[in-house]
Amino acid sequence: MVYLKAVILEGLRRHPPGHFVLPHTVTEEVELNGYVIPKDATINFMVGEMSLDPNVWEDPMEFKPERFLVKGSDKEAGFDITGSREIKMMPFGAGRTICPAYAVAMLHLEYFVASLIWHFRWDPVEGDDVDLSEMRELTIVMKNPLRARICPRVTSI
Repeated sequence: MVYLKAVILEGLRRHPPGHFVLPHTVTEEVELNGYVIPKDATINFMVGEMSLDPNVWEDPMEFKPERFLVKGSDKEAGFDITGSREIKMMPFGAGRTICPAYAVAMLHLEYFVASLIWHFRWDPVEGDDVDLSEMRELTIVMKNPLRARICPRVTSI
């Protein structure tokens, strides 16, 4: 289950549910990376771009769930998805405006994905490679939809 959670976190890093969060207003003039942001300016965080920053993530375009595991251990790295220690990604927002149901969402994601793996066998469609490239629609979607052959697993009780 620890690796499953790492897969879910990596999925949220690469493909957050929303690529933007609620806009914020700057309360005082501040300089950020050489840019002056004036007081009362409205800013928005590009959540989808934050998690692809090569200064924060090694090989950001690669899907590597292992980045959320402690090396040499099967325990979680204690990754902070709430942004209370540092903000490396924020699929549910951060700080006071974080989604109030993010913990329930994580539980549902873990249960849902575990159930899909437990009850079904997933096989690739012959001659069809997985392509993680994206395109913008109302939200960000896969440019080439994922195709798979799904067969129920036969389990005996």
